[in-house]
Amino acid sequence: MSAPVPVCYSDIGKSASDLLGKDYPVGTIKLESKTTAPNNVSFILSGQKDLKAGGISGEFKSKYNYPKRGFLFTGTWTTANSLNVQVELDNNLAKGLKLDLNTNLHLASGSKKGPVFQGDVVIGHEGFLIGGEAFYNVSDGNVTRYGVSTGFTAPEYNITLKATNSMAAYELLYYHRVHSDIEAGAKARWDTTTSGDNSISMEVGTKYFLDRHTFVKAKIDNFGRLGLGYTQELRPGVKISIGGSFETSKLSTNSHRIGVSFNLES
Repeated sequence: MSAPVPVCYSDIGKSASDLLGKDYPVGTIKLESKTTAPNNVSFILSGQKDLKAGGISGEFKSKYNYPKRGFLFTGTWTTANSLNVQVELDNNLAKGLKLDLNTNLHLASGSKKGPVFQGDVVIGHEGFLIGGEAFYNVSDGNVTRYGVSTGFTAPEYNITLKATNSMAAYELLYYHRVHSDIEAGAKARWDTTTSGDNSISMEVGTKYFLDRHTFVKAKIDNFGRLGLGYTQELRPGVKISIGGSFETSKLSTNSHRIGVSFNLES
């Protein structure tokens, strides 16, 4: 039996992207707190300190989700005095169609970016998927970028080919749930905009559950960068992640980075 079609474009290849990208809090100390009210309004307060530069940044985000109408409103205010407003309509006008309107305002300078209109659509049949997205700047009256994705998804594995940045960058992603306790994935990327470099970057990683509340992760790329991560749920709603990035070709140098993240949710 084939897996269901993703409800939005960003779900294509998400399993591999999350496996290789999430739960590695490298180079920062981060704290995130999330609370949700009975009327589906959630508030997210996060802050982080850059362990190298020493700077501290943060943001306050509020979300209102109305799933029956496929409506999501997100407002974000950052310590850089930037205000971002995003409105998403998912499966609202047509099944599989997601519309996104995004605008950003720098309050100190008064400059404005956008509004940017984002639209994406996904079509699936018996596990095969194809989708596309486009970003349209309403102020400038032009398409700023676009991309397409295609792949195959099944309950235990999926493979995805993505063309992003107006067909200038390409990614091949693979994810496999080897066992109920083990996940594995890989990513290959080719960016044609990188000046003088036509090489393909590759990355492989794995995730292993020690128990239902704890897991470890590891990944390595073709440049010899080794990533390690440890995540544990200390109690319901309280999670800690510890991560590190190590240059295996320069073990004697001071180029390694570590970090920690605390997540609170109620």
